[in-house]
Amino acid sequence: MKHDFSKTKIFQGASPEIFARAKELRKNMTPAEKLLWQHLRNDQLNGYHFRRQHPIKQFIADFYCAKADLIVELDGGIHNAPEVHERDINRTAELENLDITVIRFTNEEVLNDINNVIERIKKHLPLPDSHQ
Repeated sequence: MKHDFSKTKIFQGASPEIFARAKELRKNMTPAEKLLWQHLRNDQLNGYHFRRQHPIKQFIADFYCAKADLIVELDGGIHNAPEVHERDINRTAELENLDITVIRFTNEEVLNDINNVIERIKKHLPLPDSHQ
């Protein structure tokens, strides 16, 4: 019997279509996503586990840490378009209603100053000795 992961709290009822799309996105990561993933994978940041292209409700988070209730989003140039920017604002509000913090970086920030991006992410992660 196959487990229905969409019922799990960290997925918030994501549909099978969202899971399929997330799988495709994991196969086709942008250069900025690949670079950031090299720093987030294998619990490298204060021991926190991040998932890439993670389904939550009708959304796919670029990177998600369940323990910290944190989403890290990377935005390419398309996110400057008014209609996409408006969608991003609404999406962030919906995710924050689930008590998830959303932080955003541009692809350029990741590609040109990865150390600063990592430090800013760390500010949202409690120190290891304060884990619940």
